[in-house]
Amino acid sequence: MSKDIKKSGKAGAGSAGKSAKKWKPSVKHGSAKRPRHQGGKSGKVGKKVVKKERYARALPPAQSVIDRLLTKGASRGFVTENEVLFAFPDVEDYMKVFDDFLDELERIGVHFVEMKEGILGREQDRDDVYDKIRVSRDKKRSDIPEISQDSIQMYLREIGKIPLLTGEEEVALAKRKERNEKEAERRLIEANLRLVVSIAKKFVGKQMSLLDLIQEGNIGLFRAVKKFEYRKGYKFSTYATWWIRQAITRALADQSRTIRIPVHMVETINRFMQIERQLIQDLGREPLPEEIAAEMSETIEKVLHIRKISQDTVSLETSVGDDDEDSKLEDFIEDTKSISPDRAAARELLKDYVHEGMKDLSPREQKILEMRFGLTDGVSHTLEEVGKEFDVTRERIRQIEAKALEKIQAHQIIGKLRDY
Repeated sequence: MSKDIKKSGKAGAGSAGKSAKKWKPSVKHGSAKRPRHQGGKSGKVGKKVVKKERYARALPPAQSVIDRLLTKGASRGFVTENEVLFAFPDVEDYMKVFDDFLDELERIGVHFVEMKEGILGREQDRDDVYDKIRVSRDKKRSDIPEISQDSIQMYLREIGKIPLLTGEEEVALAKRKERNEKEAERRLIEANLRLVVSIAKKFVGKQMSLLDLIQEGNIGLFRAVKKFEYRKGYKFSTYATWWIRQAITRALADQSRTIRIPVHMVETINRFMQIERQLIQDLGREPLPEEIAAEMSETIEKVLHIRKISQDTVSLETSVGDDDEDSKLEDFIEDTKSISPDRAAARELLKDYVHEGMKDLSPREQKILEMRFGLTDGVSHTLEEVGKEFDVTRERIRQIEAKALEKIQAHQIIGKLRDY
């Protein structure tokens, strides 16, 4: 179902044919172009100089990405919500650029088509709305406890009783909100609780329960109500969708992993996985890192790094197999750093032979050899370090070491040492 971002009645083939390529977003902190290499460079923000990599604040999408989306929308008269989500993955960090993009869509007469699952039509009756947003019991019963299912059903019944708002009612409530009327804010929030549920259910199965996702989405809805500007002309549900998604994705980034990944990196990982899936569909095979890097406008090293950190952590205590045995994952993983029993035994024999060969040396010579070859603690020391320990020159330490080695070579144990 197609909906206008702003009420204009100009949408048509003539207006859609206008050129969209000259549009440039107004951005104070930098340009809308995404640099290929962000590390190592610094940018000025006001009077302070900061490294871009240290900021979780994302840069706006590349100008070429926005131009392609505007051109595509102008040629067919509309853009979809999925296309906008892909072009603006971090929209909450540059709302000014996004507002300019919406203004440009209206100027060239391009409609904004929302996902049917995301925003429920006003013509649906209460029961139909409830059926739409309810989680399937058959699929999710194993993930969500029975008590949670009951809580969800009660919550859905309650919010299903709240009537949806018309466009005129939204504007009227927004005007009252500007006058700090708490009742207007409450009505705007309650009328859009179903929107939160419809967005939250798309994230089920990502380490958080549906109830927790709904709660986080409601926090985003509160922010959207606070920041909504009705004078822009677009629907509140369209604007609130971005804030709800932001709140849920931030919560998932903070709580879903054992090792926390910064939010901006989580969004980069999501973009990487989306591009990878798209390339698999287009190419019919697993894409190469070079192909993903070209699509993401990143270096191959950055793509490999993203792929590495996107892996999930697994506990070594995880049970393996269906039998009653206490088999754990750690029992099947080789410790590459540990020494095999035969090598450990050989090393102990060698240590015994060396100590036997050093018995005829003076305590000073023994100490020097132990420090030089790390026989005691495994750490080898330089001639200069040993010289400082004995308060002599490097050359004197070298002479003592050479003399001690000659004594060991003359020892009868040397035959056994040669085997090593």
